[in-house]
Amino acid sequence: MPKEHLKKLLLEAPIVEFGEYQYFIHPISDGIPLVTRELMEETVEEILAVGNFDCDKILVVEAMGMHLGAGLCLKTGLPFVVARKRPYGLEDEIAFNQTTGYHTKMVYVNNIRKGDRLTIVDDVLSTGGTLKGLLRTLADIGAEVVDIVIIFDKGDCKKEIEEEFGVTVKSLLRVKVVDGKVVILE
Repeated sequence: MPKEHLKKLLLEAPIVEFGEYQYFIHPISDGIPLVTRELMEETVEEILAVGNFDCDKILVVEAMGMHLGAGLCLKTGLPFVVARKRPYGLEDEIAFNQTTGYHTKMVYVNNIRKGDRLTIVDDVLSTGGTLKGLLRTLADIGAEVVDIVIIFDKGDCKKEIEEEFGVTVKSLLRVKVVDGKVVILE
């Protein structure tokens, strides 16, 4: 069964609340419970099956995109860049605002230049705050977004992002939290 490990762990996922925001806990999005070899292999293979990696770099978002970037780097040979949640003050560092369902903070990117062709991979799309900020920043830099692959599409903002930025957002699973449980919508 495709996505067997991803689905099984979603259906068992505990739900925590941050104010009115219901957040599911999954190894791919939180590192809890354990991230197994089988889960990582399945997730990376599923990403490769839907994503376009005819690009220069893979762009992931800290922290939970880092293991996805590492797995994809090993399979594709492409380098990956991490959008980080802390500044280092390096010469080419660019900051953007990330507003999610439960916080607002700055995110920082380095090693992205005008003309770079990027595939973005992230764990969860919920409010779209991270992805919107990232896409605006990449447009300002002059980088080209070749593809976007999200593991869990939890929100209702995908269409809005696609229309606003002229991109296609692919996801492995569409999910929703209903009455304290994860429901897989596919």
